[in-house]
Amino acid sequence: MRLRILPVIALLFLVTACGTGTGTGSKYSTGAPGTLGERFGSVVVGSQRDLAVNVGDRVFFDTDQWSLKSEARDVLKRQAVFLKRHDSLTVTIEGHADERGTREYNLALGERRANTAKDYLVSQGVSANRINTISYGKERPAVLGSNPAAWAQNRRSVTVIN
Repeated sequence: MRLRILPVIALLFLVTACGTGTGTGSKYSTGAPGTLGERFGSVVVGSQRDLAVNVGDRVFFDTDQWSLKSEARDVLKRQAVFLKRHDSLTVTIEGHADERGTREYNLALGERRANTAKDYLVSQGVSANRINTISYGKERPAVLGSNPAAWAQNRRSVTVIN
């Protein structure tokens, strides 16, 4: 009898532990307040780690594209909530491309991606003067490799707190 209860208790513990974490968007989709600099678990509220862990700091693009997919819009909506909650923060949106194409082409593509993300945040009520953009083209890959999986991770924009 004891052996049957042990897996149930372990499962309940696991489910409870997963439910109390700071999963993607948890406090920025619930509206829970946080004071800039305050600790929320192991994350400082309003920090780059807070943005990355609880909101999402990057969005991804299709090959040769700079239009936002629905997943990207969802991340940027959460970023807008984050930025409006922490209205003293400024950010830089980095535009990136995969290794294919010329340096000049990828710099221009990265710039379009960064500006598209910025424009979306502005449309969500974030002041444009709080957002800078820069393009790194293919110069700063997130993942090394010459394959579709690496390319998909490198076609991105990343929001960085200044």
